[in-house]
Amino acid sequence: MKKIIPALTTAICIMLVFSSCKKQAEPNVEELALSKVNGTHGHLHQTNTFSSEVAFKWMDMQLRLFRTNATPIGGLPPQRYYAYTAIALYESVVPGMPSYQSLSGQLTNMPGMPQTMPGYAYHWPAVANAAMAAMTRNFFPATSNANKAAIDSLENALNASYQSEVPGEEFQRSISFGKTVAEIVFDWSKTDGAANANAPYTPPVGAGLWAPTPPAFASAFGPYWGNNRLMVAGSLEGSDPQPPPSYSTDPSSEYYQMVKEVYDVSQTLTPEQIAMAVYYRDNPGFGGGHYLSMLKQILVQENRNLDFTAYAFVKASIAIIDAAIGCWKVKYQYNQERPIRYIREVLGHATWNSVFPTPNFPDFPSGHAAIAGAFGEVLKDLFGAQYSFSNHTYDYLGMAPRSFTSIDAMVGEISKSRVYAGIHYRISCDRGVQEGSKIGQNINNKLKFLKD
Repeated sequence: MKKIIPALTTAICIMLVFSSCKKQAEPNVEELALSKVNGTHGHLHQTNTFSSEVAFKWMDMQLRLFRTNATPIGGLPPQRYYAYTAIALYESVVPGMPSYQSLSGQLTNMPGMPQTMPGYAYHWPAVANAAMAAMTRNFFPATSNANKAAIDSLENALNASYQSEVPGEEFQRSISFGKTVAEIVFDWSKTDGAANANAPYTPPVGAGLWAPTPPAFASAFGPYWGNNRLMVAGSLEGSDPQPPPSYSTDPSSEYYQMVKEVYDVSQTLTPEQIAMAVYYRDNPGFGGGHYLSMLKQILVQENRNLDFTAYAFVKASIAIIDAAIGCWKVKYQYNQERPIRYIREVLGHATWNSVFPTPNFPDFPSGHAAIAGAFGEVLKDLFGAQYSFSNHTYDYLGMAPRSFTSIDAMVGEISKSRVYAGIHYRISCDRGVQEGSKIGQNINNKLKFLKD
């Protein structure tokens, strides 16, 4: 009898513990019954069981908005809009990715994310649709009525499809979760410093320093963009480029030869080099959205499911944002003049022009080169260095696509295009790539997506 009592006590304790755990994650019995009828399995129906259609459609929508609004919209680079949208997408569907974790606690000052209800089913495309629709409306409040109608139409069309796939309670819960994630991410985005990026700025004056350039003589763009909050703390570690050559008008100096190369190249441009330069002008076009366009094309080519698309989209976008911040920080540190000023005033070619008007911010280092360098490092990490693809971003403008047999070939072409355009020195492009590549490597090393 004495032996039986401890055994009964132990059994009772086990039953109590099991009962307590069960109450903490009690599933909705009615929903579970419905899920069996409809072929779904609650949280077992994971993000990786769905296609990336919802993400691709919202990427296309944002590209449409970049193209049909003033570029850059509101005086801010498009990269900022799709980076936060990518974060909202990832955070909205990562609860359905058991091996992956939230970026809250890794991205600078990112708030905690809401939790899904244990034991309750979520339809991850519906969650993503709600999150990306909300982010798009938040970032484009002043777009045209036609664009607003297109946003509504896309969201409603996708929802109509999803409603036929899941029980009503699951659908509504999914919509609510996606909107909640978007609201938190958007509120966080408003504290990154971007509102001050174009505050009044008086550039320093002196030989070799940046000044407004013809034909528009526009004031400096984004002088305080480099002060924005980095997505990843420490992402700029080791990325500072070597300084550009010291200003000189001596024909034997490195500075003089650096500028003369731009002029010499401009006198022998081939049709292919001009086409390359114009392709990455990006205006008219998508501006910084060109990188979103390329990423979307690669992801479509890969034909991966929603989990991978959300992961790749957010990782690449974060690298692009931090590379731009790091680049702009250096630009306004050196305030180096653009080639057109020196070519006209020092080399004496008073009527010389670049292939297209020079952008209105300092030369060193090249923004396109830095962003391409960071973007390239993430792509290599995701797909391998020898990845091949064709860029059809500007088919709609009648431009021939650009094809690459490696990621470095893509980065190199984007960098060289700025020299062919006559808007950057080669050293600004080479060191821009180096800066961006280091930032991309830091992102790859510092961000942890998989759970330990």
